[in-house]
Amino acid sequence: MNKFFIKPSEDEIVRALESWQWLPIKGKKPFLVTAFGDVFLSGDERIWFLDTLEGELKDVCGTEAELHAILQTEEGENDFLLAGFVERAEREGMILGDGECYDFTINPVLGGEVEFENVQVQNFVAAINIAGQIHQIPPGTKISRFTVDGKEP
Repeated sequence: MNKFFIKPSEDEIVRALESWQWLPIKGKKPFLVTAFGDVFLSGDERIWFLDTLEGELKDVCGTEAELHAILQTEEGENDFLLAGFVERAEREGMILGDGECYDFTINPVLGGEVEFENVQVQNFVAAINIAGQIHQIPPGTKISRFTVDGKEP
């Protein structure tokens, strides 16, 4: 697959999407995952885009053929694939391995900048699952620390 997409296993996708059930993704089938871990899903005779950066499920178009046409445009590459970030990451040697995606070191929802200096290679399941949890936090909530499986860092 080309540099703008990754191919996680079905199990990895299911685990990554566990924390996104608050959005209406139930009954929709994931079929394409971007290098930044965003997921295209099909369902209800539509193509949907789980935007993990914005924390939204967006109605994109009606067919996979329409989606591929959209993704071949400069606007589609930038809006859905973050093409500039992916191309720069490759140029700078940030190559994805199996089970990995690009992610922001500090999620923009938590104040991180949407700039290349804030991009890192991350485990796909962890990055997407954590993003789903972060987007459920009400805006303005003060966060003093994070724990992993209830353990203090």
